[in-house]
Amino acid sequence: MKDNNSRLVYSTESNVQRKKKLDAHDQENIAKPADQKVIVRKERKGRGGKTVTVVECMVMNQNSKLAFLKQLKSKLGTGGSIRDDCFEFQGDHCSRLISELQKMGYKPRRSGG
Repeated sequence: MKDNNSRLVYSTESNVQRKKKLDAHDQENIAKPADQKVIVRKERKGRGGKTVTVVECMVMNQNSKLAFLKQLKSKLGTGGSIRDDCFEFQGDHCSRLISELQKMGYKPRRSGG
């Protein structure tokens, strides 16, 4: 029932290939530390004047994130948490975090001033 003036909106004649969702194990294999471009920035907005260092754009599963957070908190000697797939550390630790991430094989970049 094809008509020259009609536009096809939906067809069941062919299968549409869906994108395969990667599980955490596959994501870790794809995103090696040397391939990741990690962003480190200092943030004060919306925190009552308190300074927080934010590390974002790191791809890893939840268990690895918790272990990584614990390791960095002990090296920095400060508190921290994971919020919205970003690591937040209390205080201004940009330069120390960048040097620690470089030792671990990441390519961190400083964002902001």
